[in-house]
Amino acid sequence: MAASYVDERYAPVCAELTEFDLPVRGTIPEWLDGRYLRNGPNPIADVRPDEYNWFTGDGMVHGVRMSGGHALWYRNRWVDSAVTSKALHRPAPPERGRSPLHGPSANTNVIGFAGRTLALVEAGVACAELSYELDTVDVCDFDGTVRGGYTAHPIEDPETGELHAVSYHLGRGDTVLYTVIGPDGRLRRKVPIRVGGSPMMHAFSLTRDFVVIYDLPVTFDVRSAVTANVRRPLRPLAALALSATIGRVRVPRPVLDRLPATRAGSFPYRWDDGYPPRVGLIPRTGDPTPLWLEVEPCYVFHPVNATSTDGTVVVDLVVHERVFDADVTGPSEGHPRLERWHLDPQVSNRVRRTRLGDEHVEFPRFDERYITSLHHDCWLVVGSGDLSGEHRLIRSDRARGVRAMRDFGPRSAVGEFVFHPESPDSPEGHGVVMGLVSDLGSNSTELRILDAQTLEDQACIALPQRVPAGFHGNWIPDPAATR
Repeated sequence: MAASYVDERYAPVCAELTEFDLPVRGTIPEWLDGRYLRNGPNPIADVRPDEYNWFTGDGMVHGVRMSGGHALWYRNRWVDSAVTSKALHRPAPPERGRSPLHGPSANTNVIGFAGRTLALVEAGVACAELSYELDTVDVCDFDGTVRGGYTAHPIEDPETGELHAVSYHLGRGDTVLYTVIGPDGRLRRKVPIRVGGSPMMHAFSLTRDFVVIYDLPVTFDVRSAVTANVRRPLRPLAALALSATIGRVRVPRPVLDRLPATRAGSFPYRWDDGYPPRVGLIPRTGDPTPLWLEVEPCYVFHPVNATSTDGTVVVDLVVHERVFDADVTGPSEGHPRLERWHLDPQVSNRVRRTRLGDEHVEFPRFDERYITSLHHDCWLVVGSGDLSGEHRLIRSDRARGVRAMRDFGPRSAVGEFVFHPESPDSPEGHGVVMGLVSDLGSNSTELRILDAQTLEDQACIALPQRVPAGFHGNWIPDPAATR
């Protein structure tokens, strides 16, 4: 078992590599023409294992380019920031005035949108635009139209091509920001939403009618923030000032711009038993005033998908009993399970919850052509519930439960698997899923391409170094491959 989030499967790598013509077992489908990319924390400086929170490491994007049945290259690059650029001796894009907080670089997700490659993070830290070869080009602020931080989990509506997001950071007072970015890569709509304080809002859900937000009891913790970032003599005064403002009033931008950049380390969000948990339904058109429903204390990092009919919303999602309470270094507490939530404000002001399985699951993905529509297949990583990690992948049917399971062995580290269809009009769930699997015994990593229905290998691409356990990835087709 790993003792911390910098050991074994989480241990950072020290080098940026470029390797061509990667070894392949099996056959890469000819119709895969693009890049598999995955982002995750990789602290560039030494950290204290007992204090380091997994969510705070500097971002590193790993990528494999595929075309014509070949694995053409592997690259890994730190996402540049004020922190990483100093260690790497290279310039970083200017962040001040464009993002309210400055710290470890974007480490959570990487997507393709409007012809750009974007490395994403939340909580007001700067997101980044990357080149095709994964070098950092600039801060991602959508041509200057979104300058208040963004999110790690935007949702692209397949019907409109718009990118929806809910963003939060400690300086917004008691509001989060709902934004819509058009296919041209510029802001189309911005709506502030009042919440109960200063919660960590990792993700949200989208239906044809509603934006669904999760106002849950993980909130900004003044004590953690002050201890990590303020010298001891000034801590009482800083704690008093923060307690009077955070989650209540907006912090002036000049104050935020003067805050020093923070390095990977402690995490300023904690479980809060006194925070009333609730779920909000915000109409996508008309009056954006939320309809609030109460829910039992819990936390949601990753919803799967949501649908709405006649004002009623149904959402599938992975639910944690609690996080960042006894263990502040990562989400290791409780037993996250797949649930279905029914939200019908016409009948009740409470969420009705149904458990869909007993497996310890996370990192759900589905056929994203069905965003806001009824989906069936969902792929989830299954783990043991502690830092020994995840080593199985399942395909779960929305109505019938687990339909296929792949066990990669107890000494494996399995990351999120992303789905890509064989063709734009292929049936739901017909195509491949791909993700990283590390062998901790040999200290190596492969990109596995599996048949999405059976979870059998189609191709295994050997990478030139082990990839640390990380967060989210995506398949980004080349422009010509999407025509």
